[in-house]
Amino acid sequence: MATLAKGGRTNTLGFILRLLGGLPFLFIGFRFYGVDEMGRFAAAFVVIEIFALICALGEKRGLAQRLSEGVESHEDSATNLVFDGMLTSMVFSVAVCAVLILLPWIIFPSGTNSDFDMWMIAAIPAIALTEILLAAQAYRYDIATTVRARAVVEPWTKSILVAVLFYIPALAAGGIAIAFLAATYAALFTALYSFLKTYGLPKAWRPRPRYLSKMTARALPLVGADVIERGTRLLDVFLLGQFTSAGTVGIYWFAKEVVSLPQKLKTSFEPILAPVITKNLKIGNLEAIAAQVRQVGFWIIALQLGIALMLAIPGEGVMGLGGPEIVGGTGALAILLAAEVIASMAVVSESVLVYIARKRNLALSLGVITLQGALTVGLILLAKELKLDEGFQAAGAAGALFIALAVSSLVKALVLKRLLNAPVSNLRWALVYAAAPAVVVGFIFTEYTPEWVEIVVGGPLILAVYLWVIWKRGFGEEDKVLFRKNATLPEEILEAAESTAKPL
Repeated sequence: MATLAKGGRTNTLGFILRLLGGLPFLFIGFRFYGVDEMGRFAAAFVVIEIFALICALGEKRGLAQRLSEGVESHEDSATNLVFDGMLTSMVFSVAVCAVLILLPWIIFPSGTNSDFDMWMIAAIPAIALTEILLAAQAYRYDIATTVRARAVVEPWTKSILVAVLFYIPALAAGGIAIAFLAATYAALFTALYSFLKTYGLPKAWRPRPRYLSKMTARALPLVGADVIERGTRLLDVFLLGQFTSAGTVGIYWFAKEVVSLPQKLKTSFEPILAPVITKNLKIGNLEAIAAQVRQVGFWIIALQLGIALMLAIPGEGVMGLGGPEIVGGTGALAILLAAEVIASMAVVSESVLVYIARKRNLALSLGVITLQGALTVGLILLAKELKLDEGFQAAGAAGALFIALAVSSLVKALVLKRLLNAPVSNLRWALVYAAAPAVVVGFIFTEYTPEWVEIVVGGPLILAVYLWVIWKRGFGEEDKVLFRKNATLPEEILEAAESTAKPL
């Protein structure tokens, strides 16, 4: 638990830094370049990210299992195993890039902003390789590299460049694409530097087609799980790009980016949770895994709910940061924030199911994303039929995501509970006790103060009130370890954790 707390604490700080670094990119992109331009970029970005996840071959979680199984020969050293994954990833990346170059309409359904946009395809191998390198570092409990690459180098490179390029006439039209591509490779080189310091160069390594084929076949369920889990956050943007205007996509994507902090909190513990779970599976300690799922699940939903309230209550002011035309997406923002809170149980459950019930988890995920796709298309077309504006179309896509994630959380938690023969719920009454006064504070600020006070003072105060109550009423000693450096939990506290934190 102390290891999980340390890794989650470091990664959560990283995502806060990432949000702060990404805000200038959003502000400059929407204010300088325009909603339509950012909408076209968003439509391309989601396709790139999905294909990059496929090319990563599930190594974000699969690498931890391969390394946990041990090395049987010098040829299968840890470094060599990582390079096996990187080589296979590069082969898939080259093939995918070739397809997208031949069929550009897949990635640019509403056209491009400039000739530079096609170069965004080159981000696919960089993103895939970065995922593998960061997974290797996470196996050694090095989460700081993920923070440096994803939370500092990548967002700040993107934000600084998009501003600078706007004032260079020859590059201004492609400023968004160039900034994105440069930031992606900056993150890759940051991860590679740390990896070489930790693992070094491979020795006596050579490509082994038969082994790589087996590794790829074994990774397919993980690839499917990763793509579907991330795809549920990207499918809505993709479908909006196919059925609506670039402006609608831009409005919705702004809301999605605001939601990125509570969304990423779910994955804050994933890099460190994977090796902990695989090592407990190796010794058959299922009760420890269930305890970790309950604990980490509560940490995530407790933090998520507070941030969601802080962003949703003054939602009009938050969306207004992107410009007056973005305010219509306030309803979508509120629904998306609720969706991320409800999804926390699904993500934590899946972190175990991908190891103990891969095919069943994949089947469940396929059902969920199919449900989401059908609901998204249906609600978008209904909004268009009723001649509702862009904000309602965006809200329809958000509503489809909320329903799909709620179904996913319920079903996957029930399956995991049966497989582990232990409770896994992350819900506690303390969440309700903490949310109530925070909502009251938010109501006062939204009704009786100017918009800038509502955002600058009201938002942080909503979060502060929520955190104070959850700390007093919801966090036991086993929970507070998340906020303590070098903390360890006595055995009696671990044994009492379930009784002091009864799930709903």
